[in-house]
Amino acid sequence: MTNVFHRQPKNTLRQAIIGRGIEVFDQHGKGYIDASGGAAVTCLGHGHPIVTQAIKDQLDSIAYVHSSFFTTQVAEDLASFLAQRSPGDLDHVYFLSGGSEAIETALKLARQYFVEIGQPNRHIFIARKQSYHGNTLGALSVGGNVWRREMFLPLLAPAHYVSPCYMYRDQRAHETEEEYGVRLAKELDETISRLGSDNVAAFVAETVGGATAGVLMPAKGYLKAVREVCDKHGVLLILDEVMAGSGRTGHLFACSEFDVIPDILAMAKGLGAGYQAIGATLVSDRIYQAIVNGSGYFQHGHTYMAHATACAASLAVQRYIEQENLLQNVRDRGAQLKNELHQALGDHPNVGDIRGTGLFVGIELVKDKATKQTLDPTMKVHASLKSRGMENGIMIYPAGGTADGYSGDHILLAPPYICTASDISEIVGRLVKTIEDVLPSGIETKSHTQQSVLCYT
Repeated sequence: MTNVFHRQPKNTLRQAIIGRGIEVFDQHGKGYIDASGGAAVTCLGHGHPIVTQAIKDQLDSIAYVHSSFFTTQVAEDLASFLAQRSPGDLDHVYFLSGGSEAIETALKLARQYFVEIGQPNRHIFIARKQSYHGNTLGALSVGGNVWRREMFLPLLAPAHYVSPCYMYRDQRAHETEEEYGVRLAKELDETISRLGSDNVAAFVAETVGGATAGVLMPAKGYLKAVREVCDKHGVLLILDEVMAGSGRTGHLFACSEFDVIPDILAMAKGLGAGYQAIGATLVSDRIYQAIVNGSGYFQHGHTYMAHATACAASLAVQRYIEQENLLQNVRDRGAQLKNELHQALGDHPNVGDIRGTGLFVGIELVKDKATKQTLDPTMKVHASLKSRGMENGIMIYPAGGTADGYSGDHILLAPPYICTASDISEIVGRLVKTIEDVLPSGIETKSHTQQSVLCYT
């Protein structure tokens, strides 16, 4: 019996005692390779001495001060670090405690911007089906995963949805990748026109799809076409890089890889690498100046905004990544990871797709490779994979509902940026064993566990 209210209260969790490098050790001394970075968070692994020292130093100075009274040098330095490296004029940074708060901030900021410039009718948000933007009510309102939304529908604000960029399932035969992207951008264009350009505030999208569909890559030219559609209608583009950002794709900002600049960008997870809770919303100068020269007050805030200790941890994380050129390692090890996965699992009858960029890789599992038929969702294969993975000493991030919110299974891999070539090979070896344990010779088997949760966040 535990007094901690865990997400799955019927399940008994192992206790994490210590973390070192890419491994976590439980109360029995068993080690687990953190091949998912928790939830794509622990990008520098565990127990990093430089980051922990930065936290200690900040605690010796000042741990916390409310942002309505003071700023701190460490918050200013972190904001400058991000603004100087951000694409375009994303020059202003609003620090929060996590990804959901960063998205909430983006939504409220978009709404207030249009009120400030005299376009108060703009209140509609458009997002994509099978997207995930957080679990607070505002973030969940623009999320497109039906299972996550279903229980809370009466509480959610209305939003509108267009198709996800899901090449594996939605790209038509004989349709090029570029033509597919253009078709999706046209759908967005038509949706904005139908709703009325003067009513739409923003289009919200993950730069690279994350938890709910297993690393959905944007088609070539898709994001640039979306940017053009938004500009045509005066609609803001909000990119969610909570999971894909902070170097996870091999670029500090994932949108840089696709040559697109949003009006607002949300980031978290790898921003602080799990050493402290932190998120950030980056804002274009145009939006910032509209508020400065208008009411002069952003009507939004949280108690732990710009938390000094969190900013100190994040700044140490980001400086170390840059100093050690870890983004190059992310690109190199990511290429190795995909190559070894294709070699080891490309012929497995239940592996339908292996996709991703950098150390952000998804594996979609199917019952039939030819038809892409999903595995029986009642089997909860994703839960079996997670449980068996732990037995095999590897932490992976599987989820169900990949295809439509209810059916489909995938595994998400997001190992730390410090991984070596031998680490990647070990991850692949343990993952292959786990998949073969659960799906031997491609046989659809019953769950090894009674876990019933479809998705993990």
